[in-house]
Amino acid sequence: MVHRDFYLPLKTGLLLVSVAWFTYTLFQFVSGVIHANNQPWFIMVTDTLGTVGLGFRTAASFAAVIALTSYFFTRSMGKAEALMSLRWIILFEAAYYLVTFIPSAFWGVGDNPFSTAYGPLLGNLVVNFIPCIVEGVLMPVVLVKFFLALNPNKPSSKAITWGLISATAYLLVFWISYLGNWLYTAITITEGIDYVILPLNLLSFLLTTVGLLILTLYAAYFTKKSAGTESWRKLDMRKIGAVATAFGLYFDAIYLMWIYFDSVGGWSPWYAWFLGHNVDLWLLILPLAGLPLLFYKKPTD
Repeated sequence: MVHRDFYLPLKTGLLLVSVAWFTYTLFQFVSGVIHANNQPWFIMVTDTLGTVGLGFRTAASFAAVIALTSYFFTRSMGKAEALMSLRWIILFEAAYYLVTFIPSAFWGVGDNPFSTAYGPLLGNLVVNFIPCIVEGVLMPVVLVKFFLALNPNKPSSKAITWGLISATAYLLVFWISYLGNWLYTAITITEGIDYVILPLNLLSFLLTTVGLLILTLYAAYFTKKSAGTESWRKLDMRKIGAVATAFGLYFDAIYLMWIYFDSVGGWSPWYAWFLGHNVDLWLLILPLAGLPLLFYKKPTD
């Protein structure tokens, strides 16, 4: 049997994470609407589509709050309705990535594909084009596959497999994007590599480039090993919890280093992006959902 004490912390953690996801995304969406102003045409296009994308993600996060509250706490939603809600959440999230990131890949180039107005061409490649193309193509594909697999008429193993693939894809695109922002910092600021190797900056750099990569590779290994599992109850939920907790703690570590030590070496594109333009800082509280899974025990027959 599964210890009943396990469920309440997990339910509460999931609800708190979904509330953080919704409130932070709503804030970013409203800010995008309020601060829309006259800009060069390519910025207007990407900012407008980015705001539309955040609208889809706001809808997804709001649906998550309602579904978790209704299913876990008020019991006003059955399994069929919960599954339908999950499918809509995934579809909205796929729309967010498709609408936001494909146009954003070309941000900063304007009328001239070799423009250096917003940094060297190499900088634009590593911080915009490559990460956004990967996110804008990969995430909609895997999320739509997950959406289609979440069908009550199909084996649960399909949904489990594509759910794990989607989670691994999330880690991959985060690693590519965050790596790109560190490389952009090293390329575009005067101090260059000397800035990166400052002790705390180096720690942040290694947590990003090496730590997130290791976490992604482990998730890929776990996904390959667990693909085809017939029921979620047969998954090693402790390992899933460990990955989720470690991922959330990455954000906590970077943020707390800035809180206690400020911008080491001065303000830079890395800090400007992570603290000022990062739409995923709600992941700071992801450990609230991951930690309860560390104490999960598989049900016994």
